[in-house]
Amino acid sequence: MVQTTIIDGKAIAAQLRADLASRIAKLKAAHGLVPGLAVVLVGEDPASQVYVRNKAKQTVEAGMASFDHRLEAETSETALLDLIASLNGEPSVHGILVQLPLPAQIDTARVLSAIDPAKDVDGFHPVNVGRLASGEDALSPCTPRGCIILAKHARADLTGLEAVVIGRSNIVGKPLLQLLLRENCTVTVAHSKTSDLPGVARRADLLFAAVGRAGLVTGDWIKPGATVIDVGINRIDTAEGKTKLAGDVDFASAQGVAGAITPVPGGVGPMTIACLLANTLDAACAINGQEAPAI
Repeated sequence: MVQTTIIDGKAIAAQLRADLASRIAKLKAAHGLVPGLAVVLVGEDPASQVYVRNKAKQTVEAGMASFDHRLEAETSETALLDLIASLNGEPSVHGILVQLPLPAQIDTARVLSAIDPAKDVDGFHPVNVGRLASGEDALSPCTPRGCIILAKHARADLTGLEAVVIGRSNIVGKPLLQLLLRENCTVTVAHSKTSDLPGVARRADLLFAAVGRAGLVTGDWIKPGATVIDVGINRIDTAEGKTKLAGDVDFASAQGVAGAITPVPGGVGPMTIACLLANTLDAACAINGQEAPAI
C-alpha cells in the first residue's frame, strides 16, 4: 500500500494568484502598466455565466483590468468578428478570451483565428499552436499549463519520467504533449483506439486523464507511486437522486496506489483561471516590451 499525497489545486492556485498580484503591483508601480483581460460571452449558458463571473472576480482581485462583453445568443458571426477586431486594436486589452461553446451560427475556428495571437491567452490560435509545437515562445492553453504546475508540486523535476496522456483533444491532450516534451519527459498520448489502454497507463510515472469519462481510470491502471493528474470534470447522478462532480479517475481505488493525485473538484479546475491570469500578465509584458517582474 502506497501513501498517497493529495495535490491541493485550490491552495496551489491561490498561491499562484497571490504571486501574480504581487508581480502586477510591481509592474504597475514601475511602468504604469495594468494588464487587461477581455472576456466575450455569447448567449446565456448557465455554466459559462458562472465561469465568466469567476474569471472577472479573480482578474480584478489580482489587480488586472477586466472587460466583460456579453452578447445575445442570436449575435451574428460578423458582429462577433467586429468586436474581436476592436479588442485586437484596444491598447488597454492584452488578453482576449471568447468563452466556448459558441452558438451554432458562428464558426468557432474562424473566431479563434481572428484573435491577435499576441492576445490569445487561451492559446488556441493556430500561430500559438504552431509555436508551441516547434518549441518557440508561445501562449499555451491554460489547463495544460496548470497540469504541469500541479505535477511539479509532486515531482519538482520531471526530466526523464515516462508520461502518459489519455486524451488527444486540441484543448488538453495535444498541448499537454508539447509541454511535457519541454520538461524532457518521454510521452505517450493514448486514446479510445489505443490497444491495451490499461497496460499503457500502467507504464506511466506521470498519468494524465483527460477523456471526459467518469471513473475510467481505476487503481489497477496505475503504476504504484505514480503521479496522477485528473483533468476530467463529469457530472454524475448519486444514489440520493442528486448530482456531483467526478473525475476521469476512480479516486477511491487510486488511493493507496498513486503516489500523488489531484482530486475532483479542487484539483485541476482552480488552476485553469489562475493560469489564464498568468497568460494575461505574460501577454501584457510581451506586447509592451517589458520583463515580467519577479515575485
